[in-house]
Amino acid sequence: MTIPEDSTLLRIFVGESARHEHLPLYEAIVLKAREAGLAGATVLRGVMGFGSHSVMHTAKILRLSEDLPMVIEIVDSAEKIESFLPVLQTIVGEGLVTLEPVRVIQKKAI
Repeated sequence: MTIPEDSTLLRIFVGESARHEHLPLYEAIVLKAREAGLAGATVLRGVMGFGSHSVMHTAKILRLSEDLPMVIEIVDSAEKIESFLPVLQTIVGEGLVTLEPVRVIQKKAI
């Protein structure tokens, strides 16, 4: 799969407990991205964070880790990312979605 040097980074912030149908939301997003033929997706679990409701979520030992922040990152051409945005709008209820231009300097498969 070829990713152009001038690409777009799509970053989606959701809570670990968010769901879409029977799946965790982050998993549903990755599966939809694969179905859409996007170049790849990575899910990262945050150790601490808060969102629009200002509720602190943390993985500290003395506190039960619940609803940790999850970040899904996808890099592909601007056109492919833009065409994926309507899919996100249908499955992401609460969360933050950002776009930024990126320069791809290495395109080896991992």
